Amino acid sequence: MSVSTLSPLSAVPDADADADADADAPSGCAPLPVLGRDVTVPLVTGGEVTYAALDYAASAPALQRVWDDVAAYAPYYGSVHRGAGHLSQLSTELFENARRTVAGFLDCREQDQVVFTRSTTDSLNLLAAALPDDCRVFVFETEHHAALLPWRGARVTLLDAPGSPQQAVRTLEHALAARDPHGPALVCVTGASNVTGELWPVRELAAAAHAHGARIVLDAAQLAPHRAVSLRELDVDWVAFSGHKLYAPFGTGVLAGRADWLRRAEPYLAGGGASRRVARRADGGVDVQWHDGAARHEAGSPNVIGAHAVASACKALGEAGFGALAAHEERLIRTVRDGLADVPEVRFLSLFGDGAPRVGVLSFVVDGWNSSHFAEALSAEYGIGVRDGLFCAHPLLRVLLGGDPQDQGECGAPGTAPGETSLHAVRVSFGAGTPDEHVERFVRAVRELVRGGARWSYREADGRRVPDTSA
Repeated sequence: MSVSTLSPLSAVPDADADADADADAPSGCAPLPVLGRDVTVPLVTGGEVTYAALDYAASAPALQRVWDDVAAYAPYYGSVHRGAGHLSQLSTELFENARRTVAGFLDCREQDQVVFTRSTTDSLNLLAAALPDDCRVFVFETEHHAALLPWRGARVTLLDAPGSPQQAVRTLEHALAARDPHGPALVCVTGASNVTGELWPVRELAAAAHAHGARIVLDAAQLAPHRAVSLRELDVDWVAFSGHKLYAPFGTGVLAGRADWLRRAEPYLAGGGASRRVARRADGGVDVQWHDGAARHEAGSPNVIGAHAVASACKALGEAGFGALAAHEERLIRTVRDGLADVPEVRFLSLFGDGAPRVGVLSFVVDGWNSSHFAEALSAEYGIGVRDGLFCAHPLLRVLLGGDPQDQGECGAPGTAPGETSLHAVRVSFGAGTPDEHVERFVRAVRELVRGGARWSYREADGRRVPDTSA
């Protein structure tokens, strides 16, 4: 039974549907149509302006194509793996088809599993729960907290921030060579930094890990929306990413890769769907046989709409072509860097140097400005949405800013006076749906704020700067 043959659902796409569904998307370079592209927001100085969403690294807007695919399916969804009815069978087929689409998007190997989770964070916590006893975990201090914090039951070695991709490989090789060679080990590394956007040498790190008998998991939350990710070519054991950064709505993530550790682990969640057989024992207890496949870690009713949305996004990006998408981003990066090259007050943050390859993520500090104040002025006076704070990467920001921001909140800088620089940064990020005008407006706004100051007064509220509307 195939989704495409279940009338009247010809509008519901499957992995083999043709590209005509997105005929209105531009060919060649992006931007791709996204939700919210025509939304207007009020300015504190008066009037309205089209909102410039430049916080893709936190959550990217959903592709219009994805939203249309979800809307086409929504009236027909039913329980997955649990019903004999027409809609239940349709939903089950759609859910498993989404799994196959994601596997193709990641170029999974024949024996790899694709497990649907809630997010990258959830995926890495699932893998952490599946680690074998006495496993050593190696992770750079430059990672997002989603990759730093899940390994609470393991022995963790935190590696120093590298100054170059080559140094990252050497640091890992040295740490792995110095470990006890008889125990299991896992390396967790990002594909692209959520702070600097810099690309990491994943293939070389994977080779180093395997040469020393370790496995490696790739945090692709920031990589998958911008570059093709192939488990085969990168030779990583697992990859994790989030739908909400991949232009899909809803809370869905993916953990894909080797099945053996997952198969031997206790189910991540205990409940229906994860169990193959449940019976009462003679002593009054419960005897359970768990599934061996992906279902073992997908207890409960699955988020079929979320999985369908992720699969739709994977397909849309694949059809657009990552070469064209990367060229679009690289042009926008040049617009930012060239447009602010003669503004010495703006300092971009980098581990590997300004010329390092990167995705569309740039963080910076502005001399004389509190980061919260600067980000709020961009929003209130120019209709530009960016991120400020520590970006859930506190140790990395500590390295990049040359200080210790641990006594300050995630966003804002409590206690700093107007005009005082805080140990926080501002991040601008963009992607497949970003038009040139939004980035050009951002560059103009930064130049005007640095040279002329804010046009409105701001006050502190709950650790952030907000427009003062009391006058």
